[in-house]
Amino acid sequence: MNHAAGFVSRINDELSKVIVGQQTMVERLMIGMLSNGHVLLEGVPGLAKTLAIKSLSQTIHAQFSRIQFTPDLLPADVIGTMIYNQSKNEFYVRKGPIFANFILADEINRAPAKVQSALLEAMQERQVTIGDASYKLQEPFLVLATQNPIEQEGTYPLPEAQVDRFMLKVVVGYPSKTEEQLIIRQNTQGLVAPTINAVASASEIIAAKELVRQVYVDEKIENYILDIVFATRFPEKYNLQKLKPLIGFGGSPRASINLTLAAKAYAFLNKRGYVVPEDVRNVCKDILRHRIGLTYEAEAENINVENVIDEILKAVMVP
Repeated sequence: MNHAAGFVSRINDELSKVIVGQQTMVERLMIGMLSNGHVLLEGVPGLAKTLAIKSLSQTIHAQFSRIQFTPDLLPADVIGTMIYNQSKNEFYVRKGPIFANFILADEINRAPAKVQSALLEAMQERQVTIGDASYKLQEPFLVLATQNPIEQEGTYPLPEAQVDRFMLKVVVGYPSKTEEQLIIRQNTQGLVAPTINAVASASEIIAAKELVRQVYVDEKIENYILDIVFATRFPEKYNLQKLKPLIGFGGSPRASINLTLAAKAYAFLNKRGYVVPEDVRNVCKDILRHRIGLTYEAEAENINVENVIDEILKAVMVP
């Protein structure tokens, strides 16, 4: 496991050249990559979300493409379209930017529903339909999307079904004072930006993804994961009657699958071949925060998803 996870520290070393702090965000991007899951980053502008995604793709010998989502974007701008060749009197397929290994969907909530659903097929089926033919997307394939939580004018909130397709929803916070001091120095002193080298191959990532699946999860840990997810659906069965009127809907089976996979990936990143309860607790909020629907009553009482997850983690017995 130590040998297989060797490329992780190489990637981290490269990323630390340009990204100060934001360790959790970088870790979550790696978990998504190793678990074959897409990641949604939410945070105010200027917190290095785009920089982190772009830098991560530069550390791997893989194809990267960036799609800036705008209200006038069309599905064809994302997946590609059929173009008529007059001289040959035939149609040919021009593939869109979705045909890459790492897709940065910048400000995903700025695009209308049609574009979002085109991206959804690619995320879920890992294939794209243009005309009457379907095209498989190359592995590794990872959609890393960003959204700005403040400005809601001219945005199209992501439907619950689409948000659920993202394995992790990571809320990116502000850096600490010390980190910000380093950021100031880094961006105001040297004129030459540090270069990021490709230190891992796509085949290494694919092999690591296989290894992550083999990380051992004991039955007690499986039951712990199930208890956490079931507590979001039936809080009263876990002595959490007070949460019953606050939760509109709980996590689907996709929550249980992703929580297990993310815990496995977290164990792998920590060079362990087995999952411990702390791995599950560490990734729990990123897996569940976009899968629990709160009622108006919760909003009226100023209770957010994080509070609900904290209560569940306190109540569920740790194996």
